Amino acid sequence: MKFALSDEGTDDDMKPVGVAVVGAGYWGPNLVRNVLSCPMTDLRWVCDLNEERARSAVGPRSTVAVTRSLDQVLSDPGVEAVAVATPPETHFEIGMACLESAKHVFMEKPLASSVAEGEKLVDVAAQNGSILMCDHTYCYTPAVRKIRELIQSGAMGDIQYFDSVRVNLGLIQSDVDVFWDLAPHDLSILDFILPDGHQPEAVAAQGADPIGAGQACVGYLTIRLSAGAIAHIHVNWLSPTKIRTTIIGGSDRMLVWDDLHPSQRLSMYDKGVDLSASLSGEARRESLISYRVGDMISPVLPEVEALQGSIQEFATAIREARQPLTDGHAGLRVLRMLEAASISLRSEGAAVPIVL
Repeated sequence: MKFALSDEGTDDDMKPVGVAVVGAGYWGPNLVRNVLSCPMTDLRWVCDLNEERARSAVGPRSTVAVTRSLDQVLSDPGVEAVAVATPPETHFEIGMACLESAKHVFMEKPLASSVAEGEKLVDVAAQNGSILMCDHTYCYTPAVRKIRELIQSGAMGDIQYFDSVRVNLGLIQSDVDVFWDLAPHDLSILDFILPDGHQPEAVAAQGADPIGAGQACVGYLTIRLSAGAIAHIHVNWLSPTKIRTTIIGGSDRMLVWDDLHPSQRLSMYDKGVDLSASLSGEARRESLISYRVGDMISPVLPEVEALQGSIQEFATAIREARQPLTDGHAGLRVLRMLEAASISLRSEGAAVPIVL
């Protein structure tokens, strides 16, 4: 997405967005790198409780300021926006401080640690006229954007199922279980691509902790969708191999997205199962099933870093005074599914309604 300006734009329209990154741990350096490389943003600060870690994130020759003090960052009038990459339990406190200082906020997933916290962040952002964006990074990959386009255009037909596998060996987290660590990616993708009329209605979660880590390390989510479709998500910290695969079945076509297959990330199959439309009830169930087998096509997709697209969307939304594609409400919808999954896990896998 390019940053388009009208002939009547002001100097402020053309000025890069002043950004501070808070958190220089696992994900923070990626944010730093992408904010620095984006022509629409100006990195002014990196803030971390470990100042040496902040200096390491910006590099020894950088002129970007580093600090341990969030107050120092928020007092800088040149900072219009803050990108937060800290542990999930700190998202609410840091996000609220930024919003109350009239800053726009780019929040690493998940948006907060609970629906109640997420709702407060969304409300304060709306009251202050601030942009609140959740970093649902995968929604900015060319593959997921293409999947959304195909589904929204009707090329897939009616969505029948969504089946994803996200497994690897580690990183085992001490503060959240495998659902809150890995599933936000797949839940945000599901939320992003679903057409109207296919909303999540209930979730059932099953998990196991075979190594005694103190939280679920292997998990399965089954989500009932409106219009009779179903979604299934498998997440696992204990797999010997890394798998990132999603299969989406439609009444007309089926999609396979293999994020670890760079030469053919997305494959669309003209395959399906047809029942005679002239029959109904028991007669239809007993009729011969016909299998449709057609061509497979693999769309050509650009190789671009998703986080760069996410940062560009954030800056563009600020300058255009509009909501980003993955705004606070999108983050809140994912939180509602995660919280329902946690309730289901404590209830031995019982289906829990999702109120979106």
